[in-house]
Amino acid sequence: MGKTLTEKIIESHLVEGTLERGSDIAITINQTLTQDATGTMAYLQFEAIGIDRVQTELSVSYVDHNTLQSDFKNPDDHRYLQSIAAKYGIYFSRPGNGICHQLHLERFARPGRTLLGSDSHTPTGGGVGSIALGAGGLDVAAAMAGESFRLKMPQVVKVYLTGSLPDFVSAKDVILEVLRRIGVKGARSKVLEYTGPGIKTLSVPERGTITNMGTETGATTSIFPSDEITKEFLEAQERGDQWVELKPDDDAVYDETIEINLSELEPLIAEPHSPGNVKTVKELEGLKVDQVCVGSCTNSSLRDLKITANILKGKTIDLNTVLTVSAGSRQVVDHMITSGEMAYLIEAGARILENACGPCIGMGLAPKTDAISLRTFNRNFLGRSGTKSAQAYLVSPETAAVSAIEGKITDPRSFGELPTFDMPKKFMVNDNMIVPPLPSEEAKKIEIIRGPNIKPLPEFNLLPDKLEGEVLLKVEDDITTDHIMPAGAKILPLRSNIPEISKFVFNVVDESFPDRSLERGGGFIIGGENYGQGSSREHAAIAPKYLGLKAVIVKSFARIHLANLVNFGIVPLTFENKEDYATIEQGDKIEVDLLSLESGTVALKNLTKGTEIKLTHSLSETEIEVLKAGGKLPFIKKKHSK
Repeated sequence: MGKTLTEKIIESHLVEGTLERGSDIAITINQTLTQDATGTMAYLQFEAIGIDRVQTELSVSYVDHNTLQSDFKNPDDHRYLQSIAAKYGIYFSRPGNGICHQLHLERFARPGRTLLGSDSHTPTGGGVGSIALGAGGLDVAAAMAGESFRLKMPQVVKVYLTGSLPDFVSAKDVILEVLRRIGVKGARSKVLEYTGPGIKTLSVPERGTITNMGTETGATTSIFPSDEITKEFLEAQERGDQWVELKPDDDAVYDETIEINLSELEPLIAEPHSPGNVKTVKELEGLKVDQVCVGSCTNSSLRDLKITANILKGKTIDLNTVLTVSAGSRQVVDHMITSGEMAYLIEAGARILENACGPCIGMGLAPKTDAISLRTFNRNFLGRSGTKSAQAYLVSPETAAVSAIEGKITDPRSFGELPTFDMPKKFMVNDNMIVPPLPSEEAKKIEIIRGPNIKPLPEFNLLPDKLEGEVLLKVEDDITTDHIMPAGAKILPLRSNIPEISKFVFNVVDESFPDRSLERGGGFIIGGENYGQGSSREHAAIAPKYLGLKAVIVKSFARIHLANLVNFGIVPLTFENKEDYATIEQGDKIEVDLLSLESGTVALKNLTKGTEIKLTHSLSETEIEVLKAGGKLPFIKKKHSK
């Protein structure tokens, strides 16, 4: 029986376990990436482990999230990150160089390698045939220290593509079609592996768009084969020597199959407030648009900006519509300036933003009150734009550009003839804004620069045998990490200051949660399905931990958030009978006995109602050991001290 590409790469990196679906495995990590919003905490944790130098083949620290410098906090953190990179053997991508996923795809991602990133959209690297995984910062810190990465062996879904994309339909519409079919939790514990003749019509940046946004399906990761298309891209990036052919066996056996005929797709759009609320653009045509944003790690490649610019050539955006454009890298900007296409954007009235995440994470350019905002981004969660009353829709660059001209949601096929443009045979490669690691002896002399916003890590205490307290909050299905720990220009700069950032936990759900948690001495959260979907931000675990959160009890968890809870000593439990969710209310006093945790089932006593129910979990033996140690950091430190 043949193997899938996913199985081949995982097997070649397997340290523990087997390829049996759902079993606990550990794999070697070749590369890591961090960005500044999650990286500062990750490197504080790496320092605490006590390793002199990173143990990976390659580790890169990118600055792309916290680039809005309204006070000292962000620039101070940037200097900290640069000094950390110099001391510990890490590449450092300076502010303004570009967005981590776009840059990593251009300069570092390699076929057949494993990549672990402290950002949930790290699977972008699957566009070149790597197993690229999002994780919490502590897991990335551990990987840099030489630890293997633990996960459940995922199922592998074959996404079989045929045909070719019609005019004005692009890669964004492909992944929106996947989301339309399976929703935001349809690929949990699964890898989406793309095959079929249709993949030959997609360039690496287009493949990267698809693997990037596969995260919104709940997928562990997404991957394309490494073929002649990959080879052409790597050669154009002066990295042809890194290419290897990688593909599934002809008789590979998949757990599921999804078939998509690219020729039958049409422009799609995701309505607020979920990437899974997908309709055709035609269904929403005519809705007035206040803001259009092109960019983000999903759609900021040279191909995306070229099609946007050529649609806008000779046009002017609507009088009442704001258009912003954010390139993914300086390489993209260089090409757009050299070709003259940047002028098309400027002359049409676009506001050209920095090569950074920007409005995607609410870092500036928040829409006006009650605005309709079209975005080529990957998420449209409530409040993520920076304006809670705004309605954010997710679209392709083609739909965004045509709608900006018309001032309303418009099917781009009505534009007329599709503009043509040329892609370069060789990209302009200039890595002068990427600082390479120093030699070991020079690195030892580096002094770490710490600003006043960087605070010590919280304490990690041993897990008690019994947890008691109040249900502090009860929430519904599909609670995202944006609900738990919001982003935005006010909050992101506090990522290295846990006491301060904890004041914003569940800010968009219940502003009284932080104060109530501290007053009650901590407690519990009750939730529904897919709790913790979205970003990999570990602050959605560590900040609630600071507030005293003891356990989260839900119907089901998103993968990365569950791991982050374990990493910070918060017990993740699920209802054995999901109907028991209805029996617990906010304010109830409960007790959870953890002495039977190893058995897989624990008892919850509702002291307020005088009832008892059973809870279960999916924790491995190692994860239980981590919890008992108080979290992953003390667990690793104890291991290394031996």
